[in-house]
Amino acid sequence: MLKSKKGFTLVEILIVVVILGILAAIVIPQFTNASESAKASSLVSQLQTIRSQLELYQVQHNGNYPDIVTNWNQMIQTTDVAGATTGTDYGPYLQQAPKNAFTNSNNAVAAAPGTTADGWIYSSTTGNISAVGFNEDTLVYTPPAAP
Repeated sequence: MLKSKKGFTLVEILIVVVILGILAAIVIPQFTNASESAKASSLVSQLQTIRSQLELYQVQHNGNYPDIVTNWNQMIQTTDVAGATTGTDYGPYLQQAPKNAFTNSNNAVAAAPGTTADGWIYSSTTGNISAVGFNEDTLVYTPPAAP
Protein backbone atom coordinates (compact mmCIF):
# COMPACT_ATOMS: atom_id res chain seq x y z
CA MET A 1 0.00 0.00 0.00
CA LEU A 2 1.37 3.39 -1.01
CA LYS A 3 1.25 6.26 1.39
CA SER A 4 0.24 9.54 -0.15
CA LYS A 5 2.21 12.55 0.97
CA LYS A 6 0.23 15.52 2.12
CA GLY A 7 1.34 19.05 1.34
CA PHE A 8 1.82 21.48 -1.51
CA THR A 9 4.24 21.22 -4.33
CA LEU A 10 6.70 23.96 -5.10
CA VAL A 11 4.79 24.87 -8.26
CA GLU A 12 1.52 25.29 -6.34
CA ILE A 13 3.19 27.57 -3.79
CA LEU A 14 4.80 29.67 -6.54
CA ILE A 15 1.45 30.10 -8.29
CA VAL A 16 -0.15 31.35 -5.06
CA VAL A 17 2.74 33.78 -4.45
CA VAL A 18 2.45 35.16 -7.99
CA ILE A 19 -1.31 35.65 -7.61
CA LEU A 20 -0.84 37.45 -4.28
CA GLY A 21 1.81 39.68 -5.88
CA ILE A 22 -0.54 40.63 -8.71
CA LEU A 23 -3.35 41.43 -6.26
CA ALA A 24 -1.00 43.57 -4.16
CA ALA A 25 0.14 45.49 -7.25
CA ILE A 26 -3.49 46.28 -8.04
CA VAL A 27 -4.63 47.20 -4.52
CA ILE A 28 -1.70 49.24 -3.10
CA PRO A 29 -2.04 52.21 -5.53
CA GLN A 30 -5.71 52.50 -4.56
CA PHE A 31 -4.72 53.08 -0.94
CA THR A 32 -2.13 55.68 -1.96
CA ASN A 33 -4.74 57.66 -3.91
CA ALA A 34 -7.17 57.48 -0.99
CA SER A 35 -4.51 58.83 1.36
CA GLU A 36 -3.76 61.81 -0.89
CA SER A 37 -7.46 62.51 -1.32
CA ALA A 38 -8.02 62.41 2.44
CA LYS A 39 -5.16 64.87 3.00
CA ALA A 40 -6.59 67.22 0.38
CA SER A 41 -10.08 67.11 1.90
CA SER A 42 -8.67 67.68 5.36
CA LEU A 43 -6.62 70.63 4.15
CA VAL A 44 -9.62 72.27 2.46
CA SER A 45 -11.65 71.93 5.66
CA GLN A 46 -8.76 73.26 7.74
CA LEU A 47 -8.36 76.28 5.46
CA GLN A 48 -12.07 77.09 5.79
CA THR A 49 -11.78 76.98 9.58
CA ILE A 50 -8.64 79.13 9.67
CA ARG A 51 -10.15 81.69 7.30
CA SER A 52 -13.35 82.01 9.32
CA GLN A 53 -11.34 82.46 12.52
CA LEU A 54 -9.11 85.06 10.86
CA GLU A 55 -12.24 87.00 9.86
CA LEU A 56 -13.61 86.78 13.41
CA TYR A 57 -10.27 88.03 14.75
CA GLN A 58 -10.34 90.91 12.28
CA VAL A 59 -13.86 91.94 13.29
CA GLN A 60 -12.99 91.89 17.00
CA HIS A 61 -9.67 93.73 16.59
CA ASN A 62 -10.69 96.92 14.80
CA GLY A 63 -10.12 95.59 11.28
CA ASN A 64 -6.61 94.25 11.91
CA TYR A 65 -5.52 90.72 11.09
CA PRO A 66 -3.12 88.81 13.38
CA ASP A 67 0.58 88.53 12.61
CA ILE A 68 0.86 84.76 12.32
CA VAL A 69 4.07 85.01 10.29
CA THR A 70 5.90 85.69 13.56
CA ASN A 71 3.97 82.99 15.44
CA TRP A 72 0.42 81.74 15.96
CA ASN A 73 0.07 83.15 19.50
CA GLN A 74 -2.57 85.75 18.58
CA MET A 75 -4.75 82.92 17.28
CA ILE A 76 -4.12 80.31 20.00
CA GLN A 77 -4.12 82.58 23.05
CA THR A 78 -6.50 85.18 24.43
CA THR A 79 -5.90 88.77 23.32
CA ASP A 80 -7.04 92.28 23.98
CA VAL A 81 -8.50 94.55 21.30
CA ALA A 82 -4.98 95.63 20.24
CA GLY A 83 -3.93 91.99 19.72
CA ALA A 84 -1.66 91.74 22.77
CA THR A 85 -1.60 88.21 24.16
CA THR A 86 -1.63 89.57 27.71
CA GLY A 87 -5.30 90.45 27.27
CA THR A 88 -8.26 88.22 28.05
CA ASP A 89 -11.02 89.91 26.04
CA TYR A 90 -11.02 87.76 22.89
CA GLY A 91 -10.01 84.30 21.73
CA PRO A 92 -8.48 81.86 21.55
CA TYR A 93 -9.51 81.30 17.95
CA LEU A 94 -7.72 77.99 17.37
CA GLN A 95 -6.70 75.25 19.79
CA GLN A 96 -3.21 74.95 18.33
CA ALA A 97 -1.14 76.13 15.40
CA PRO A 98 -2.49 74.24 12.36
CA LYS A 99 -0.16 72.05 10.33
CA ASN A 100 -0.21 71.73 6.57
CA ALA A 101 -1.26 68.09 6.04
CA PHE A 102 1.14 67.59 3.14
CA THR A 103 4.25 69.14 4.69
CA ASN A 104 3.49 68.63 8.40
CA SER A 105 4.61 72.21 9.05
CA ASN A 106 2.87 75.11 10.78
CA ASN A 107 5.29 77.79 9.53
CA ALA A 108 3.57 80.80 7.98
CA VAL A 109 5.45 83.04 5.59
CA ALA A 110 4.58 86.29 3.91
CA ALA A 111 5.42 85.33 0.36
CA ALA A 112 3.92 84.89 -3.07
CA PRO A 113 2.66 81.52 -4.31
CA GLY A 114 5.50 79.33 -5.54
CA THR A 115 7.60 80.05 -2.49
CA THR A 116 9.96 77.42 -1.11
CA ALA A 117 8.29 77.65 2.31
CA ASP A 118 6.87 74.50 3.81
CA GLY A 119 3.66 75.46 5.62
CA TRP A 120 1.36 78.39 4.93
CA ILE A 121 1.44 81.54 2.81
CA TYR A 122 -0.21 84.42 4.66
CA SER A 123 -0.85 88.12 4.18
CA SER A 124 -1.52 90.06 7.38
CA THR A 125 -2.77 92.95 5.24
CA THR A 126 -5.58 91.05 3.49
CA GLY A 127 -5.93 88.02 5.76
CA ASN A 128 -5.45 85.67 2.79
CA ILE A 129 -3.99 82.30 3.71
CA SER A 130 -3.17 79.30 1.57
CA ALA A 131 -1.23 76.06 1.90
CA VAL A 132 2.17 75.93 0.25
CA GLY A 133 2.06 73.82 -2.91
CA PHE A 134 -1.67 73.08 -2.70
CA ASN A 135 -4.05 74.07 -5.49
CA GLU A 136 -7.53 74.41 -3.97
CA ASP A 137 -9.23 74.36 -7.37
CA THR A 138 -7.82 71.00 -8.44
CA LEU A 139 -7.11 69.61 -4.93
CA VAL A 140 -3.59 68.70 -6.05
CA TYR A 141 -0.42 69.11 -3.99
CA THR A 142 2.78 69.90 -5.84
CA PRO A 143 5.92 70.10 -3.68
CA PRO A 144 7.72 73.42 -4.12
CA ALA A 145 10.98 73.36 -6.05
CA ALA A 146 14.14 73.24 -3.96
CA PRO A 147 15.98 76.56 -3.65
